[in-house]
Amino acid sequence: MGSFSIWHWLIVLVIVVLVFGTKKLKNIGQDLGGAVKGFKEGMKDGGTAENAKVEEAKQVSAKTIEVEAKEKTNS
Repeated sequence: MGSFSIWHWLIVLVIVVLVFGTKKLKNIGQDLGGAVKGFKEGMKDGGTAENAKVEEAKQVSAKTIEVEAKEKTNS
């Protein structure tokens, strides 16, 4: 009652193929594969992009402090 046999899964597969057709299933498979590939690349590149953003924020912060210090000394 808890698990399905191989015959149940084969019947489900046949019904899915009949309803959607092989061409649509192929397109869904390609789209899903592309999404997984893009996600993996994003996770791999995410660390380097995040580090670059942190460095850029530090540089902007340092420039802001320098400008504020110059304004105080000129006043």
